[in-house]
This record gives sequence, C-alpha cells and structure tokens, in this order.
Amino acid sequence: MWTNDDVRDNVKNYYGRRLEASCDLQTSAAACSRPCRPLPEIITDALSLVHPEVTKRFFGCGLPFPAKLKGCRILDLGSGSGRDCYAFSKLVGPHGHVTGIDMTEELITASRQYLEYHQTKFGYKNPNVTFVHGYMENLIEAGLLRDSMDIVISNCVICLCPDKKAVLQQAYEVLKTGGELYFSDMYASSVIPDHMREDPLLWGEGMGGSLFWRNLIPLAHSVGFSTPLLVSASRIEVHNDQLKAKAGDISYVSATYRLFKLPKLPSMLSSTVTYKGTVAEFPDQLDFDSSHCFKKDTTVELNGEMAAILQHSRFATDFNIRMLNEQNFSSEPTPQEYCHLNPFLLADKLGSSVKQCSKTGK
Repeated sequence: MWTNDDVRDNVKNYYGRRLEASCDLQTSAAACSRPCRPLPEIITDALSLVHPEVTKRFFGCGLPFPAKLKGCRILDLGSGSGRDCYAFSKLVGPHGHVTGIDMTEELITASRQYLEYHQTKFGYKNPNVTFVHGYMENLIEAGLLRDSMDIVISNCVICLCPDKKAVLQQAYEVLKTGGELYFSDMYASSVIPDHMREDPLLWGEGMGGSLFWRNLIPLAHSVGFSTPLLVSASRIEVHNDQLKAKAGDISYVSATYRLFKLPKLPSMLSSTVTYKGTVAEFPDQLDFDSSHCFKKDTTVELNGEMAAILQHSRFATDFNIRMLNEQNFSSEPTPQEYCHLNPFLLADKLGSSVKQCSKTGK
C-alpha cells in the first residue's frame, strides 16, 4: 500500500529528473482548459515574455489567470519551472509580489536562475518573485504567513498530491479574508480505484491522483471555502494505448475553478448587483465564471453566497451592490442542482478537448 511519502518521492523523481520538457508527458502537458472567451491580450503578452527555457519545462494543464491582479500578493502552488510565476510577475506589477512553492529542488533551482532576466525584461527596480522549497500541504511550516495572500494559484498540481484536503486547508490559512483559490487541475469522471492510485506512471501523469469532480464541492465546504465556481473546462484525450487501458472507463478533464474565503456570516442576503465596467481588461463585460457574466450597467439578482463573494473580494469596488430583505435559508443542494459545476458538461458544451503530448505519438 502506497504512503503519502511514496507518492511524493515518485512525483519528485518524475518531474525533477525524468521529464526534460512538457511534451515528455503522456497526457496532460499543454492541456489548456479552454476559457469561455479568448484570453485578454495582457495575459497572452505576459506569457510570451517568459524565458523560453522556463516555458519548455512547464508541465501545467490550464490557464489559471484571473482578472484584476495589479498590486496583488499571489502564491503559486507547485510552481515548477516558474512559468506562471514570471507571467504573474508582469501582471501584478512592481508593487505586487509572487511567491512560488515547489517540493522538487531541481525545479526550484532552475526557476531561480531566471529572476534577474525577468526583472530586467519587465523593467523593475527590484525582483518581485520569490521561490520557496517546500510542500503545499505544509505552507505555514515552509514559512508562509497566515492571512497574507490575495490569491492562491495552482496549475495542475493538486492531482499530484495525495492529501488534497491539507492543500485546500493550507491555502485557506494563508489567504486573506475575501481572497481566492483560483486553480486548474485534472478531474476524473468517477472515483479513482485503489489499483490505479498505486500505479507510478498514472500518478506521474496526474491520472492516478485526480479527484472525482463532484467530490471537490464537499471538500471545499469542509475547509471553509465558498461553493466552487467553474470557470472553464476541456476534455483530456488519452491516446497512449498503455495508459488508456489502465484508465478503463474513467475519462478525464482539465478544469479551472475558483473558491473564495468569505467572512463568517450568520446569514447571507440575496442582492442586486450592477457591474461598473471598471476592471481594466473588461470594460464592457466581466465573465466571472461559466455561470456569471456581468455586463456593464446591467443589474442582476444574485443569491447570498455569490453576492458575498463580490462584496468581500477584491472586486467589491467594481460593483454597486444592494442587499435585498431576503435571506438564503436553503437546504443542501441536490446533485442535480450542482450540474452547472460539472466540467465534463461544460467541456462538451464548449466543444473543447486537448490531446496527449508525447514523443511516441501512440
């Protein structure tokens, strides 16, 4: 029976020594969950400025780039080669800061080599990126402070961790009230059986440790986060015959969710909200997630939890919010009521899929 340490050692070896480039992965490399709308130019430009050697060793599966980042303090879980950290370095500006944490020493050492390059590239007086060697299940132990981060980012690494509740709990601890966990990851269409969870190759590819998507909802609630908001999704096509046989009837998707750390409120009121058009990259329309699209000067009614997210997050100044005299005392939603959070349905709706990237091409 595999222990958590066995999983960690396998992943460290897989990403630190075995893989030289993203296309050495058999499934998820370059598997970008497709957003509902094209990415803003500011994000594609930031990614294009990252050093090619850093991008070459990028193993993520998504595009976890939320809006309104200038001046933010961001933590990247499983920062790997540092690609996302350096892109965020550009997006947060000289007064923001990005911290990357990774358990693989080889990747931390490699990412640190490009600090001066990106500082010069972006014209900053001082570097605004720090890389920390440590575990995302033990952020406090690694030296990160409670209530210190505006946003925690993760790009396809939680599926590589055996203790997902610990990861979410630690992310919750380091976030400020109103902060968010915005992350891409691999999800499975059903619970992964034990024999797959003990396969080194499947763990390294993210398939052995992928969470059944529906289990994310109670997991987030148990930690204290808001109900997950589904942003984007793409099916992952596995063409490698060996991996496909091992997966059997289980299918996979790359999906991006956002969770918020809200204040402890005794009750939440429904509200009407009106978007002001003040988020720089989205003057006419702000696509918050796949279920919430806010058009400038258009008033919409929201349930208590969504209204609380807007009221207490960094987006509070971008909305006119008026509380209604109606409390949300609803029972626990049924599985059918969570269907809008199913990444497989969204991927099919968007017609999006990503293929494995392998040297063999099998």
